[in-house]
Amino acid sequence: MSNTSHSALLVMDYQEGIVSRFAGSELLDRTRSVISTAREAQIPIIYVVVKFRVGYPEISPNNKTFSQLATSGYSFDEASPTTAIHSAVAPLPGDIVVTKRRVGAFSGSDLEVVLRSQGITSLVLAGIATSGVVLSTLRAAADMDYQITVLSDCCADSDEEVHRVLMEKVFPRQAEVITEEVWRRRYEAKDGATP
Repeated sequence: MSNTSHSALLVMDYQEGIVSRFAGSELLDRTRSVISTAREAQIPIIYVVVKFRVGYPEISPNNKTFSQLATSGYSFDEASPTTAIHSAVAPLPGDIVVTKRRVGAFSGSDLEVVLRSQGITSLVLAGIATSGVVLSTLRAAADMDYQITVLSDCCADSDEEVHRVLMEKVFPRQAEVITEEVWRRRYEAKDGATP
């Protein structure tokens, strides 16, 4: 179990345009509950969002994941409402918002600088999609020697079988995988004290 004084909750890609395609109200309710518990335990909450400059100058035509954005008619630039953090889990003043330009939270962002500056050594991950931002971030974080916890039911993927395999077979090799309820109970059982 990680030390809360060196932990941060990463809420990744919980953006209007992504939530509308992948997530329902139950996922948002669980994530909102986790955010509330983190606030009570004084665990920093860091929101990670993906967005691009108008015209997508950061996107190479060689990038299979993002190259279709420029021609799809689906807007994911900095000015688009689709890139806003979903109102159900929106940040409060003092929460940190990190913008990335690729799938993983560390890619094309200053997340590592923020974490080092805050003395963070343990990450709690919630994100959409499991096979996208969660997988990429977990792999990078593990290679940087962070302690990692994945909140399995605060992550979602369009493919339920992929989500299951990652949570049950892949992620446990590098992270603790638990539900939001188990994570919350650690803090509620001790009235918010460091477990």
